[in-house]
Amino acid sequence: MSVFKDRKEDLEKFEFMMGTPRGRLAVSLDLLTEALVLVGQHSVYCRSQRQPEQPPMDIRLINQGLGQAKELIQSVMEELRGERERHQAQR
Repeated sequence: MSVFKDRKEDLEKFEFMMGTPRGRLAVSLDLLTEALVLVGQHSVYCRSQRQPEQPPMDIRLINQGLGQAKELIQSVMEELRGERERHQAQR
Protein backbone atom coordinates (compact mmCIF):
# COMPACT_ATOMS: atom_id res chain seq x y z
CA MET A 1 0.00 0.00 0.00
CA SER A 2 1.19 3.52 -0.76
CA VAL A 3 2.48 5.59 2.14
CA PHE A 4 0.14 8.36 1.02
CA LYS A 5 -2.86 6.08 1.64
CA ASP A 6 -1.48 4.17 4.62
CA ARG A 7 -0.34 7.28 6.53
CA LYS A 8 -2.92 9.72 5.17
CA GLU A 9 -4.00 11.10 8.56
CA ASP A 10 -0.43 11.58 9.80
CA LEU A 11 0.59 13.24 6.54
CA GLU A 12 -2.37 15.61 6.62
CA LYS A 13 -1.71 16.54 10.26
CA PHE A 14 2.04 17.13 9.89
CA GLU A 15 1.77 18.83 6.49
CA PHE A 16 -0.78 21.23 7.96
CA MET A 17 1.40 21.97 11.00
CA MET A 18 4.78 22.17 9.27
CA GLY A 19 4.17 22.55 5.56
CA THR A 20 4.37 19.82 2.95
CA PRO A 21 8.14 19.14 2.83
CA ARG A 22 8.75 19.21 6.59
CA GLY A 23 5.51 17.33 7.27
CA ARG A 24 6.53 14.52 4.96
CA LEU A 25 9.97 14.42 6.52
CA ALA A 26 8.36 14.22 9.98
CA VAL A 27 6.27 11.22 8.90
CA SER A 28 9.42 9.69 7.40
CA LEU A 29 11.14 10.07 10.77
CA ASP A 30 8.22 8.34 12.46
CA LEU A 31 8.45 5.46 9.98
CA LEU A 32 12.20 5.13 10.53
CA THR A 33 11.73 5.22 14.30
CA GLU A 34 9.15 2.44 14.08
CA ALA A 35 11.53 0.39 11.93
CA LEU A 36 14.36 0.96 14.42
CA VAL A 37 12.14 -0.26 17.24
CA LEU A 38 11.23 -3.41 15.31
CA VAL A 39 14.86 -4.12 14.42
CA GLY A 40 15.79 -3.52 18.06
CA GLN A 41 13.17 -6.01 19.23
CA HIS A 42 14.35 -8.54 16.68
CA SER A 43 17.97 -8.12 17.75
CA VAL A 44 17.04 -9.13 21.30
CA TYR A 45 16.03 -12.59 20.08
CA CYS A 46 18.47 -12.99 17.20
CA ARG A 47 22.09 -13.38 18.30
CA SER A 48 25.35 -13.92 16.47
CA GLN A 49 26.88 -17.35 17.00
CA ARG A 50 30.40 -15.88 16.99
CA GLN A 51 29.50 -12.98 19.28
CA PRO A 52 26.49 -14.03 21.38
CA GLU A 53 26.39 -10.65 23.15
CA GLN A 54 25.62 -8.92 19.83
CA PRO A 55 22.98 -9.30 17.13
CA PRO A 56 24.07 -10.69 13.76
CA MET A 57 25.93 -8.40 11.36
CA ASP A 58 22.92 -7.94 9.05
CA ILE A 59 20.79 -6.68 11.94
CA ARG A 60 23.58 -4.32 13.03
CA LEU A 61 23.93 -2.97 9.47
CA ILE A 62 20.18 -2.47 9.11
CA ASN A 63 20.09 -0.65 12.45
CA GLN A 64 23.04 1.51 11.42
CA GLY A 65 21.49 2.37 8.03
CA LEU A 66 18.15 3.30 9.56
CA GLY A 67 19.86 5.43 12.18
CA GLN A 68 21.91 7.23 9.55
CA ALA A 69 18.86 7.84 7.36
CA LYS A 70 17.08 9.30 10.36
CA GLU A 71 20.05 11.56 11.10
CA LEU A 72 20.06 12.84 7.50
CA ILE A 73 16.34 13.59 7.58
CA GLN A 74 16.73 15.43 10.87
CA SER A 75 19.51 17.54 9.37
CA VAL A 76 17.32 18.44 6.36
CA MET A 77 14.49 19.44 8.69
CA GLU A 78 16.87 21.67 10.66
CA GLU A 79 18.13 23.24 7.44
CA LEU A 80 14.56 23.91 6.27
CA ARG A 81 13.71 25.46 9.62
CA GLY A 82 16.79 27.67 9.46
CA GLU A 83 15.88 28.84 5.96
CA ARG A 84 12.34 29.63 7.06
CA GLU A 85 13.58 31.59 10.08
CA ARG A 86 16.08 33.54 7.93
CA HIS A 87 13.36 34.29 5.41
CA GLN A 88 11.00 35.52 8.15
CA ALA A 89 13.75 37.67 9.68
CA GLN A 90 14.32 39.40 6.35
CA ARG A 91 10.71 40.58 6.20
